[in-house]
Amino acid sequence: MPGSAADLKVFDMTDAEATLRQWLDEEADVRSRMAMSGVADRTQLAALSGLDFLRSILNGDLPAAPMAVTLDYLLIGCERGRAVFQGTPKREHYNPSGSVHGGYFSTLLDSALGCAVHTCLEPGQGYATIELKVTLLRALTDRTGPVRADARVISVGRRLGTAEARLTDPAGRLYAHATTSCMIFPLNERPAA
Repeated sequence: MPGSAADLKVFDMTDAEATLRQWLDEEADVRSRMAMSGVADRTQLAALSGLDFLRSILNGDLPAAPMAVTLDYLLIGCERGRAVFQGTPKREHYNPSGSVHGGYFSTLLDSALGCAVHTCLEPGQGYATIELKVTLLRALTDRTGPVRADARVISVGRRLGTAEARLTDPAGRLYAHATTSCMIFPLNERPAA
């Protein structure tokens, strides 16, 4: 099944070219199923567990996030407690000093982190990021190629979820890492602004 644990291969540090080919094939497969971008309504969100909601996006049954379309990245796979996003940095992601803007790193990592927490939520539950800490370790450029934000849950309770993520390339080089805290709430309640 797409998006299952078997689809999320651990990095093969001995064969970066094979890993790159696999990543590009997985991206093409996901893109072939993607629906147009949009926002699911609260009824759709509330009816599904977080994992089923994300799998519905992967299968093209629900729309892809507009933000992901804007920055050209996508959810590659998910399982309970884990979410993986992939993007390829481009020149349009640059800051004025000639490398990829930190917001690009942060957006990929924030998406993966929040969705990792989301995979653990029951129907009728939502989440919102309340804290994000990102550490950038090396620059991304339009020559880097695809990178993946791989996030795993640390803890999910009734009101708070935490997760950690790493942003790497097919050779396993670490570009950034991050942690998040997410508020969990019933979807019939609005989170505090």
